[in-house]
Amino acid sequence: MAEGGSLIPLVAAIIGIGVGAQVLADRFRVPSIIFLIASGIVLGPEGLGFVTRESFGSGLSTIVGLSVAIIVFEGAFHLRINNLREAPAATIRLVTVGAAIALVGTAAIVHFALGVSWTVAALVGALLVATGPTVIAPILVVVPVRDRVATALETEGIVNDVTAAIIAVVVFEILLVGDATPFEFIQLFIERLGVGMIVGAVVAAALWYLLRYVDLSPANAPQNARLLTLAGALVAFAAADAVRTEAGIAAVATAGILLGNTDVPYEEQISEFKGDITLLVLSFVFIALAALLDFETLLGLGVRGLIVVVVVALIIRPVLVFISTRGDRFTQGEKLFMSFVGPRGIIPASVATLFAVELQAQGFDEAATVLVGTVFLVILMTVVFEGGFARYIAEYLDVIPMRVIIVGGGKVGRALAERLVDRGENVVIIEQDSSVLQIARDAGYTVHNGDGTDTDVLRSAGADNAKTIVAATGDDDVNLLVSQLASSKFGIDRIMARANNPDNVDAFEELGVRTISSSLATAYALDNLIERPALSNWMTEIGRSGDVQETEVTAEELVGKTIGEIDVELPDGVLIALVSRDGKNQMPDEGFTLQNGDHVTLLGRKESVRQALKTFHPHD
Repeated sequence: MAEGGSLIPLVAAIIGIGVGAQVLADRFRVPSIIFLIASGIVLGPEGLGFVTRESFGSGLSTIVGLSVAIIVFEGAFHLRINNLREAPAATIRLVTVGAAIALVGTAAIVHFALGVSWTVAALVGALLVATGPTVIAPILVVVPVRDRVATALETEGIVNDVTAAIIAVVVFEILLVGDATPFEFIQLFIERLGVGMIVGAVVAAALWYLLRYVDLSPANAPQNARLLTLAGALVAFAAADAVRTEAGIAAVATAGILLGNTDVPYEEQISEFKGDITLLVLSFVFIALAALLDFETLLGLGVRGLIVVVVVALIIRPVLVFISTRGDRFTQGEKLFMSFVGPRGIIPASVATLFAVELQAQGFDEAATVLVGTVFLVILMTVVFEGGFARYIAEYLDVIPMRVIIVGGGKVGRALAERLVDRGENVVIIEQDSSVLQIARDAGYTVHNGDGTDTDVLRSAGADNAKTIVAATGDDDVNLLVSQLASSKFGIDRIMARANNPDNVDAFEELGVRTISSSLATAYALDNLIERPALSNWMTEIGRSGDVQETEVTAEELVGKTIGEIDVELPDGVLIALVSRDGKNQMPDEGFTLQNGDHVTLLGRKESVRQALKTFHPHD
């Protein structure tokens, strides 16, 4: 092992790189793994040679092993069982059927393209199942897609991080044993997984008891809770690994899942602390990866390695996404976005590094070379291209809508949500009644559980990025307070409210809130049905066969054109019914000339109206 004096600048450099990578990642809103990989290459043997495999001596396997334990524990700690129970069917299929397709498909292409054994190919396939929240989260910050898309990608990343690590452990053991019988393989699986689960459960129970019932010193309780949790993760890993080699990953995964799904004090502080520690150990993992990697390995993969990347990213990923999301509310654009945004990250890199060190120690140099080279190449290509171009992909596929928040998931709120979702709006419902909430979720809507009059609940539902908020509860006091918060706290321009009592309409309108009185709206609808039955029936059909949309004139090519000139460009079955200018509405004739900022109301068949909107916003 390197001398203590030479390790000091090495450790300092690694910590500095980790912090710097995170700062740059936050600044440019891209996964930090990009900067860590680049830094690792620069410092590794292919760059400055500051870090080599010999830098850590025989301690490299131990350092990487403990780092992996912390990384897996943090991922498992954030895995919420309740979220899985409430997740749409498509999300569940992504982490089951989709994961199986990724495993088998990746193993097959690695086997045939690189000519390695099925066991080595399966090990690579198991690791590349994981996408990971650490690479997905920064993308979703830059690309605020609909909640159903974000939830599916985040859940997939968290769940597959854990399952990929456990599956990889089993395949790794099979690789080491070699020509064992199927019975011995099953025994290996049961032993490693069983020991890991038992040790993890014992450690989680001990930590839960200490955190809940032992006085951790009131003055330093949060700090002690954080340290206990960190120590527990390391103890779980070491104890399980001592009983059965490679059982440590299953142990920390089990401990993390169990502890994360129990009511423990200081959970937020523990989570933040684990995130900071993970940032530091990630640096060690990627520097270690760089120390194991040489460009000859990547060049040796050559065209065959690129074929693996292309098939994994552009064939296997889209196939598993489209199969998993069939029959759900995802649009074609959203499915394509999910298909082309599935970068691999932390777990594949860290576990591959751990396994490569151990494989080299036991003489499996070729397997270690293929493992590190393939995993690194897929990570590098998917993170750089998919992470770097995610925003452009999303804009091209038109999957970044503004958010509409509906407070109140009752019949009125759900009926409105149905129409808005059908038009492609990003709708979020806020509801605190458990029975109503479940009905809305079963109908496929994104629902936040909470009180709509709570600023934090509104913010968590996306009020900072909302263009419209609708207060649609059956309580006028609640609707009034929601309207006030939307205006004063979030500055939302378009606020609408349901007034259950007509006497309260004035109170809403004094706030500048556009208000619909339930009783008056019903009376108007009945009057229309009596006096204007054809129009009333057509209005009822809006959102089904017909549609009415209002849009602002912003395209330079339309400014100065007459209605007659624009009508020629519009599809059949749609007409410009109204133009609003300076607050005044008018029915335009053919000679009416449009100005920048005019609001145009389009009326006609549903699909024709949608196509006409593209004429007014050709670059959206």
